[in-house]
Amino acid sequence: METLAAFLAAQPLLALFLVIGLGYALGEVSLGGLALGVGAVLFVGLAVGALVPGARPPPLLGLLGLVMFLYGIGIQYGSQFVAGFTGAAGRRANLLALLGLAAGVVMALASIGAGLPTTYVTGLFAGAMTSTAALQAAIEVSGSQDPAVGYSVAYPIGVIGPILCMHLFRALLRPKVEPPGLEGLSYAEVAVRNPEVADRTLGELAARLPAGVMVTAVRQQHRNLLPRDELVVHEDDVLLVEAESPALVETARRMLGELAPMRMFKDRTDLDYLRVFASRKSVVGLRLAALSVPGGAGHSVVHLRRGDAELLPHPDLILEFGDRVGLLCPREHHGKVRAYFGDSIRGTAEFSYVSVGIGMALGVIVGLVPLPVPGIGTLSLGTAGGPLVVALLLGYLGRTSGLVWTMPASANLTLRNFGLTLFLAQVGMNSGPRFVTTVQETGFLLLGWSAAILLAVVLTTLLVGHALKIAYDELLGIASGVTGNPAILAYASRAVPTDRPDIGYALIFPGATLVKIVVVNVLTALFLR
Repeated sequence: METLAAFLAAQPLLALFLVIGLGYALGEVSLGGLALGVGAVLFVGLAVGALVPGARPPPLLGLLGLVMFLYGIGIQYGSQFVAGFTGAAGRRANLLALLGLAAGVVMALASIGAGLPTTYVTGLFAGAMTSTAALQAAIEVSGSQDPAVGYSVAYPIGVIGPILCMHLFRALLRPKVEPPGLEGLSYAEVAVRNPEVADRTLGELAARLPAGVMVTAVRQQHRNLLPRDELVVHEDDVLLVEAESPALVETARRMLGELAPMRMFKDRTDLDYLRVFASRKSVVGLRLAALSVPGGAGHSVVHLRRGDAELLPHPDLILEFGDRVGLLCPREHHGKVRAYFGDSIRGTAEFSYVSVGIGMALGVIVGLVPLPVPGIGTLSLGTAGGPLVVALLLGYLGRTSGLVWTMPASANLTLRNFGLTLFLAQVGMNSGPRFVTTVQETGFLLLGWSAAILLAVVLTTLLVGHALKIAYDELLGIASGVTGNPAILAYASRAVPTDRPDIGYALIFPGATLVKIVVVNVLTALFLR
């Protein structure tokens, strides 16, 4: 064993990859339906770090991985973050997260009342919430390294505790989460038979259709036409109706008239179907309504596939690298349309390193900016919060001044997973020696209080959210965001067949990070100074 430890200490890069490989292998092992996934990398790192402390990688490696992961999350879910945060559901989710954190603060106050040093408690709170930003704030405001001791003890509990709670919550309540969009978008050719909708413009008709329904082509006088708001729809005209579900198609059918299958599809004289990849920089980041093929080549976008998701191509949808776009346009214009979109499969994996570098640099800068808080001093979002907040904003914008901020779904997923793996491996290997030493010296006192803080936050969030009848997949995202560790999100994402945990995480994490920073500053100001 000593020979192996000496060898790994002399080869730290080998030790890092060994932690990653063994961690992923262990993460695939399922015990009673519970598998740690990428989170197992952290625990293998703790073991290797404790046995071979000389093989610890530099902290910069973990910070790089953390920035990569959070930046990818923000870029992908920026639009959902802004939309959710401004709506009633988003405000409800953030209030629920705030309630959960308040329960954790109560437990932290109880530990101080029981005689635990405040510097340890701030570290326990930061570790139980797996917040490096809160840890850095606790060390800075206290002028001591004691918070790092509490953090190293609580951090593993902050990772495994929420995963176990989610697993037990799922086992006891057995919630059902249906996979979204397995049938894809629904289409139908509908002949206008209702006199109340006949002889109206297509723009007037579209305004009366239910949300989630679009008219993507019109057959009139034996010709297939592209949709235009000013086009007058007459009785017996056929509309190509597209919707997010068969039920919405049926609703539109009852409103318009009756089904007329193959009246439009069998005639491709005027319009033909074409699928292209969006790979040109000049079109990525534009809204579908802003697309304009040079040379006057008319088109109608009838389908858009992004990763594994099929999206209704509404006018405000922003095009991203690697999107697969289905269009109706005259056959003689197919060449122009292909050239306009780029139509290269390489677009599913490529992104602009210029925009990624600038975006990450802006995120780090924002994380360093001190924010004055009356009565406390200054706070900062740190290396975790800054890049995420900036990425959420850039993901919402899509593109600015020629810079495209979005990334293909496949490239984004690769960037996030690689960054997450580096972060967990580095943190585990660096925390291993301190974790073992602290547990030996303090017994299980710090472990018990860190578990109490963690359980107060997670159980409050899950139980109150369940009482409010919040959907299970959304609730997992909220719980992941309030606890903060990417490994928790990875487990939540594997537990359900939707992307709502990722969206909930992006919605909750920035505000929760700021609250955690404020908490450790307030606790230190009240009980230490």
